[in-house]
Amino acid sequence: MTIKLAIYDMDKTITVKATWSGFVIGAARRQAPWRLAMLPLVGLASAAYGMKLIDRARLKQVTQRLLLGHTMSAAATAAAADQFATRVRLYDGARERIAADRAAGYRLVMATASYRFYVTAIAERLGFDAVIATLSRDGDDGAVRSGIAGENCYGPAKLRMIEDWMAGQGIARTDAEIRFYSDHVSDAPTLAWADEAFAVNPHAPLRALALVKGWTVLDWDE
Repeated sequence: MTIKLAIYDMDKTITVKATWSGFVIGAARRQAPWRLAMLPLVGLASAAYGMKLIDRARLKQVTQRLLLGHTMSAAATAAAADQFATRVRLYDGARERIAADRAAGYRLVMATASYRFYVTAIAERLGFDAVIATLSRDGDDGAVRSGIAGENCYGPAKLRMIEDWMAGQGIARTDAEIRFYSDHVSDAPTLAWADEAFAVNPHAPLRALALVKGWTVLDWDE
């Protein structure tokens, strides 16, 4: 029996904008407004990333520590995630495609570099069946602690995490029919691995690669 999977990246594929900055700033404003004074330091960290002095995972962890603190309770995290999920802007085309994949019998999976602790609320609102995302170093009480547990779900790591999830679900690659959607060339390994690859609202490098590889290009309006 063939298992049909429709796997979606999130930021700028489903959402109109990248979500991490909007989430952490909104959560800080809601829970500890004084932390917004740390934004210049976040800017310095972003500049260091732009200069390749730190990687994306390190930038994410620094931003989390500065704006959310070392620990955020499970209740506070859930409240911030639910509030953010109600206001995040989504592409209409993404909503329509997700609904079409669901109607066609595909199991919906979100695979994103964003943190699972806030992504899940967005995925649930869209009716996704599973979420594969960057994990935080959670405490035994469910509190979210700063720092990444395992790999940042980005680039080749995303494909490894998808394959690990499939293994955990007992889904063999040979038994699966897989669609993958992404806006960014960092997801080229997963796009090449999928049976059907969709470059969604692609930036220039991915658009060029899609033309070479023969991947379908989708441009979605808000």
